Amino acid sequence: MIASIRKACQVISCFSNDNPALGVGEIAELLDMPVSTTHHIVSTLCKENVLMKDHQKKYRLGWRLLEWNNHVMFQQDVYDKAMPFVKDLISQYKGTAHIAMFDKGTVVFVLRVSSHDASSIQTYLGSRKPSYATSSGKVLLANNPAYLKETVAQGLAYDGPNTITDISNLKIELADIRTKGYSISDSENSDGMYGIAAPIFSYSGGVIAAVNLVGLSSYMQGTQRTQMIQSVMNTAQLISKELGYIEI
Repeated sequence: MIASIRKACQVISCFSNDNPALGVGEIAELLDMPVSTTHHIVSTLCKENVLMKDHQKKYRLGWRLLEWNNHVMFQQDVYDKAMPFVKDLISQYKGTAHIAMFDKGTVVFVLRVSSHDASSIQTYLGSRKPSYATSSGKVLLANNPAYLKETVAQGLAYDGPNTITDISNLKIELADIRTKGYSISDSENSDGMYGIAAPIFSYSGGVIAAVNLVGLSSYMQGTQRTQMIQSVMNTAQLISKELGYIEI
């Protein structure tokens, strides 16, 4: 499997500005690889839209690579522009803040900052959590019907004491989130943990990420709860503006 991945990467690397279109034979010659093996790899890459065949029956880099490039550039852009605001948020409270994005029914944490006295939480950069069982995930589901459809298709399993596993109840919760502009998660993913999240908008007006603040339920539901909610929402708004979003 690893050898196949390496060969696929080598095939992709054959393409450049000097060689934008190549035939199977040309690729095989460049890599000193059997034509049959090259053809199999090229066919697989075409099925995944990593390569595409042009009208001359040669192959070019496909749209999937452009899509991946956009993801990488966007994540880096979000990371760089969001970090100062997330650091400011976490300096005010005891907890951990994340920037999360949706992927295949889960949320992926692309940024994570903790206060020095934050309670232990099992997250790290690149870690995934069920979208329907996290504050950040529910914000993304509430504002993206396609995300909800993909998540529901995979099923809603218990992930914590208060996980919402009924689709009807989840839809009611998401409607409430859209109205309020923020999401709450109370022991839905981890027992005793409480999260507050708000949506991050892109320049085009779509919700493409979420920022959250997570801490112990006993602390998060204390006297500063209302202030925390407003702080998370303000942080999301500041990041959105930094990404080019203009509220009308």
